[in-house]
Amino acid sequence: MVVSPPSGDAGGNNTDAPASDDSFSTEGILCDYAHNVFNDDESVNTTSDATWSCNDQERALNGNGVPNHEVGTFPNEGNPNQIAQQNVQINFPLEPSLVSDEGESAKIVGYALNSVKFDPGTAGSCASDANCSLNDPSGGWSIEALGQTAFDFGDDMNNAHVQPTGAYHYHGMPERLLDVLGANESVTLLGWAVDGFPMYARYGYADAEDAESEIKVLTSSWRLKEAPDPGRPDVELYEMGTFSQDFEYVEGSGDLDECNGRRGVTPEFPDGIYYLMVTDSFPFIGRCLKGEFEQSQGPP
Repeated sequence: MVVSPPSGDAGGNNTDAPASDDSFSTEGILCDYAHNVFNDDESVNTTSDATWSCNDQERALNGNGVPNHEVGTFPNEGNPNQIAQQNVQINFPLEPSLVSDEGESAKIVGYALNSVKFDPGTAGSCASDANCSLNDPSGGWSIEALGQTAFDFGDDMNNAHVQPTGAYHYHGMPERLLDVLGANESVTLLGWAVDGFPMYARYGYADAEDAESEIKVLTSSWRLKEAPDPGRPDVELYEMGTFSQDFEYVEGSGDLDECNGRRGVTPEFPDGIYYLMVTDSFPFIGRCLKGEFEQSQGPP
């Protein structure tokens, strides 16, 4: 199967026909995770706070969206915004279910354990060779934050930058957070998708159903198209990979599905669960979710 990236932001709840009767429980997993630490990085200089808790039906996050690790310099030439505390109050299903075969487009995909959001898309787009903006998504050709050199979004070593609201957010692998979590070359739980499924970083088991198999870097099944789409801005100006539309999903070409997820066992879920991956290549963070969620989750 070959498909193009999801486009646009769908509204409301996911109402696709069920893909299967698969439902899972995340009860008891990191239900009492919390931290409150002062981050003295010169671009932060404030407290990072996050508290996770669970009841019978929901997992709740209360935090301020401030990273608990080293960040780049903000403001910077490509990103004029300063990191500021946010009001992050999110509820996640404690028993998520797979309800969509191909997933539904999601803007805010999830939240890391430190309450920083995974928000992989950008507001940048081009309508033509000479008509591009980093703050206007209406141009038709969606500019990627990562993996291209034509535009500078001022992202740092964590593949993150800052929105005008002061919200620091990840577009890709949060390297310094992995350091804080002591990830090394291990299967590491980063946070939770807004549909309630767990999110992991980079590594997984070679055999998805065997925790005794080799740990390896998992790869996405998205690839650059062999040729640009008709009407695309000139590749001499904007190399392939500049736009989201330059990629296509090729089923089975990597380890993961179109939402950058797969079903398998993890250290936290030895009986198996569906989970999302943050990968080193496009889409970095999946752009769709297969569980039920609300697009309005979280601050802008």
